[in-house]
Amino acid sequence: MVKRITIIVMDSLGVGQLEDSYKYGDAGADTLGHILDNYNLKIPNLRRLGMGNIDDAAGGRLAVDKPEGAFGRLKEMSTGKDTITGHWEIAGIYTGEPFKTYPDGFPNEVIDRLRSVSGRGCIGNCAASGTEIIEELGPEHERTGDIIVYTSADSVLQIAANVDVVPLDELYSICTKAREIMQGEFACGRIIARPYKIVEGKRVRTADRRDYAVSPPEKTMLNYVSEAGKQVRAVGKIRDIFDGSGITEWVHTQSNDDGVNKTIEYLKDDFEGLIFTNLVDFDSVYGHRRDPIGYGKSIEAFDKRLPDILAAMTDEDLLIICSDHGNDPVHSGWDHTREHIFVLLTGDVVKGGINLGERSSFADIGATVTDILTDGKYKTSMGVSFKERIL
Repeated sequence: MVKRITIIVMDSLGVGQLEDSYKYGDAGADTLGHILDNYNLKIPNLRRLGMGNIDDAAGGRLAVDKPEGAFGRLKEMSTGKDTITGHWEIAGIYTGEPFKTYPDGFPNEVIDRLRSVSGRGCIGNCAASGTEIIEELGPEHERTGDIIVYTSADSVLQIAANVDVVPLDELYSICTKAREIMQGEFACGRIIARPYKIVEGKRVRTADRRDYAVSPPEKTMLNYVSEAGKQVRAVGKIRDIFDGSGITEWVHTQSNDDGVNKTIEYLKDDFEGLIFTNLVDFDSVYGHRRDPIGYGKSIEAFDKRLPDILAAMTDEDLLIICSDHGNDPVHSGWDHTREHIFVLLTGDVVKGGINLGERSSFADIGATVTDILTDGKYKTSMGVSFKERIL
């Protein structure tokens, strides 16, 4: 019997290009493979579960003879390669129309309304790297109090501010108002608060980031699990990604390690349902900054914590580790890459050595979770459960 399922998303750890990656400018993208090209990964725990045995993952260089978990790779059916699209598809939603992007900056009407509701000027209004733009425009922002507004190849409006100039509560309030502006014809996937501070003369983004996402257009595995009378606990930015829909309890995190700690804290509680965790540092700290060595070390740090997670599980727990898109740290630019994602499953309830092969949708994860935790009472609108294959 499975009493509880924990999903941990290693944000952006793609395992190779999708067939249509060229349409996104991502031909040849391979996050895991290119990290391994640049760094000698030592991840014995992930390898033991079958990470290297996934079809075509890193060219088989991380494979082991007898993997202990169930493993596979999944295609993305939705259009896009962003965080919301990936997580929503995992949870059972198909996104056919990509969220609107603003490669040339936001329309004057948006900026004028943002100035009006914030009571502050706006500078930037361009597509940029978050770490670079605070260095470039930070002095002007700190002198004038104008907020830094920028975007990326994703459907996001980001607002950066020095916390000593714009206090956190004010920044969050401005982002909430920006969410109201970015609806209808201007709708975008997320508004992101990007606070930073000056540490030893250098501008450093803090861990107080907040995402303000659009609401899911339909029910997901989160809603079905909670409607079945079970708890859904979110760790990290999961609550933001789903705008709280179907979530019964949540906690924000400061780092990957903090996310692991908070996941373990939830595992030590006695309850039935779902823990859904996002570990964002892989993406935000290393992928976007095109740092394959740092990315590799971050994967190793998670691998070292995996035994702690497994030790906190009971014999009625199922652990799912997956990704949500790619972010190849040697690819051009600084944005996500359209890739397959991986899935690993383990726990006393899981058959070992099961190769799930290549699945046709990320949503097979959500379909499986919903099938198990609601005893088949509910089904997500997309996805095929592999419950019978793994239990």
